[in-house]
Amino acid sequence: MRGVALATTGLLLSAAAVGTAQGETRAAQPKPPDIQAEHTLKPDKDIRAGRIAPTAAQQGATEGAVVRWNKLGTPATVTRAGAPLDAGLPNDAERAARAYLTEHRDLFGLSEQSVAALERVAVNPIGKGAAVLLRQRFGNLQAGYDGQVAVGVVGGKVVSVSSTLARDSAAPAPATLSQDKAVESAARDADMAVSEAETKRTRLVAVPTPAGVRSAYQVTLIDSGGSHGHQGDAHGEPVAVNSYVDARTGEVLIRENLVDHAEDPRWDVFPAAPGYSSQDTRDTWCFIPAKGCDFVVGGDPATGKAWDVDHATGAPTNTSLGNAARTYENRASGDPFTVGTRTNAPKADRRYRYPWTNQWLREKCNPATLDSPQEADLEAAMSNLFAMHNRMHDWSYRLGFTETAWNMQSDNGDRGGRAGDPEQGNAQAGARIASVRDNANQITPPDGMPAITNMYMWQPVAGAFYSPCVDGDYDMSVIGHEYTHAISGRMIAGPDAGWSGPQAGAMNESTSDLFAMEYLNEYGFRPPGDTRYVTGAYVTGDPKAGIRNYDMSRSPLNYSDIAYDLVGQQVHADGEIWSATQFDVRQAFVDRYGKGSKARNRACADGRVPVGKCPGSRRWAQLSFDALLLMASGAVSYVDHRDALLAADTIRFGGANQTLIWNAFAQHGLGEGASSNGPADADPVASFASPRAKNATVKLRPSGDAKGAAVRLYVGDYEGRAMPVADTDPATPLGDTFKIIPGSYSFVAVGAGFGHKRLSATIKPSTENLWASMTRNQAAAANGATAAGDGVGHAGLVDETEATNWQSLTAPVAGRQVTVDLAGDKAVRIGRVQVSAMLRPTQPGDPEHTPGGSQNRFSALQQFEVLACDAAKADCSQDASFSRVYTSPANAFPARRPRPRAPELIIRSFDMRDTTATHLRLRVLSSQCTGNPAFAGEQDNDPRSTTDCTAGSARAALVRAAEFQAFTR
Repeated sequence: MRGVALATTGLLLSAAAVGTAQGETRAAQPKPPDIQAEHTLKPDKDIRAGRIAPTAAQQGATEGAVVRWNKLGTPATVTRAGAPLDAGLPNDAERAARAYLTEHRDLFGLSEQSVAALERVAVNPIGKGAAVLLRQRFGNLQAGYDGQVAVGVVGGKVVSVSSTLARDSAAPAPATLSQDKAVESAARDADMAVSEAETKRTRLVAVPTPAGVRSAYQVTLIDSGGSHGHQGDAHGEPVAVNSYVDARTGEVLIRENLVDHAEDPRWDVFPAAPGYSSQDTRDTWCFIPAKGCDFVVGGDPATGKAWDVDHATGAPTNTSLGNAARTYENRASGDPFTVGTRTNAPKADRRYRYPWTNQWLREKCNPATLDSPQEADLEAAMSNLFAMHNRMHDWSYRLGFTETAWNMQSDNGDRGGRAGDPEQGNAQAGARIASVRDNANQITPPDGMPAITNMYMWQPVAGAFYSPCVDGDYDMSVIGHEYTHAISGRMIAGPDAGWSGPQAGAMNESTSDLFAMEYLNEYGFRPPGDTRYVTGAYVTGDPKAGIRNYDMSRSPLNYSDIAYDLVGQQVHADGEIWSATQFDVRQAFVDRYGKGSKARNRACADGRVPVGKCPGSRRWAQLSFDALLLMASGAVSYVDHRDALLAADTIRFGGANQTLIWNAFAQHGLGEGASSNGPADADPVASFASPRAKNATVKLRPSGDAKGAAVRLYVGDYEGRAMPVADTDPATPLGDTFKIIPGSYSFVAVGAGFGHKRLSATIKPSTENLWASMTRNQAAAANGATAAGDGVGHAGLVDETEATNWQSLTAPVAGRQVTVDLAGDKAVRIGRVQVSAMLRPTQPGDPEHTPGGSQNRFSALQQFEVLACDAAKADCSQDASFSRVYTSPANAFPARRPRPRAPELIIRSFDMRDTTATHLRLRVLSSQCTGNPAFAGEQDNDPRSTTDCTAGSARAALVRAAEFQAFTR
């Protein structure tokens, strides 16, 4: 997907009215925001069925290289560890790429004429080398999707190849469908109304498929929003698609979702974010050095012109309009694709200083501020957003996001690429619409079509999201995140395609977090947060993890955790796996090359120092940009992207960093044996072994009650929906032994009848046993325990997996209970329980069910008590026979603003006084909605909404728990 939003767009819906305790009807509440895209929009699709197997001749032509094959019968990637794929080629990058393809045409199943007919798309420099992108033609039609090859070349050597070439290069049958019919078909497939699409672009191209090449229309549609309502709401989810419609049948072959939700001038800005007071701490940024300037931004990297200059006329616009960015007010529109018309108030002296009083926070989201004389600091917001977009443009330009890499500019001069597509920024987007809150998104069509970013106001919403009253136009970690969707979406796979598929979408989200972080780091701008690596700390009010589950520098995630989150396979949460991995790759570069002084980092970021003489983080950032250019397709897995980074290092730095890259990847499950069945694989194979390290051989050894039993082992903190690394069950193919790069790790051991056991170990480079001492779980169905009581899904509490759960859908939640008849006929001693409040993807029967959605986070268990009964002494079918033996802490599952998250809900252990019982009862005291003080009370001055979760949300009637386990010790 070309531009997946930090928070899903589409906070344009209103919930049904909620009655008060007295039966009065309140105003309609804002729809709970989909902050992590928990209710997904139209997914990417590719219906081209089948797969062409490589021929024996192709397989025999690999010559020792590692080849992964695409569905069109040609190599998807070609790599060779530690050595080039070919050498002695011409020094000219394009000639070298063509010479390689000609010499190895048998590997690709192409004729010499087919190779010669490949047309040049771009040659982008990577240090002393280049990424050469070539494209097929089929008859007189250009390949529109696939049909490309990216060749990494340096010094007459080819070091990497990524390809979507087709063996069949014949011209397709000619089009018989009209363009209008193709547009209608694309719109129908995307649930759009053609009449409401404000942007329509079509062109006739060729699309290779395993069944042959087809002529197709590439149709780009952007819906104005009014026709795409959901559940009868007035404003619909944003829709922008790039579709390929069979030009003879009208069938939509491929659909890509484009939403990812005078004197020298001076700007007053917040470099990272303001504080939560009304103190104006803005810096003054200047075009050239001058008195009173806090920071000199310089000019456009290609022309030296100031940000506010119209490159067509050479004159300043005196407002928030420039060549790289154009920024508007768009408060009245709930449509994310509409660009506002009001720009900053013109400044003839080009002093873009507008008053700022933090009015939205100071007056606690009072909508009256929008019409006050200060207008909730609107002018300052527009100016800040304009400056930040220009900063991202200039920073990324020096890392390779130039005209030939399809960047966003109104005028490109004679430097390549398509013009007419500056970043269109909407400040305070949708602010007048109560349901449009807590969001940010980026919409990035193909090169030559303007991209749009929307920055929203943030406000607490009952049972959905509890942010402070702040304006997103001031949080650079969010602005930089959104702009990076355009960077990565344009650079990967050429000018007309983008990221595609769940794993690719996850890396898209992660890359946005990483690049925003790196921009701020290189210039020494400290965003709020416990560390400088937290995304969205300002807009969420959470300094620990911001908008994410984890601070990327403190994350336990690895590749075996794909789909770990409440939603299952989901781009934001899974993206954190790539962020944790890439952060450690970055740290390895810092450890080797230093972190640099403030002055040195800024000099590198401004391009005044060659990257080969820069600190480690800049070298990592450069390789991350380079790698995007080396992938001919956006439908990539984590493994594909890993290989592109290794190839980029070989091209730019001569492979000097292969060991540190491999070792960091291996620590996060992306070692030499990692594999994935494409970008949509929810169960990829993780590998923790590095080809550049002395790996340990580890044998899982269950002990205690579990000695000799079947036990699964997971690396990290998660079991539900994660993939094990070892298994002592002889009936499974996994085996009890695995290789892992030395280091410190956490593990979870799970066995039928033994519950969950958390382990930690420092693994040394040797052969060793990992002992998992486990105790019999008396509340396990595997041991004969049964569960019954309120609600549904009782078995989910005793099945020893967090992938299922029990739920009660009846108010009040306090007092809802489930009784577990423990294993065996005799009373047993219980001294400890383990409980999980983990949620899962929704299913039919869940009140909030939507495909690809999750159970509402605020329905998770918060506080509970345990009661016991001994059937030898009392009738355990009677409530009076149970006595309370344990009351959990009020924050048993310690969720914090802005909402409960997976790491706060997973299984926890609670020691209790020893009790002897045949039955245990889990009784709810509160859910996150009804018991967590962070989500209680009136938290704003907006008369249109109630923020108290119990009073203002239907989620107050729901409570869920995933596991109840009981042990003697």
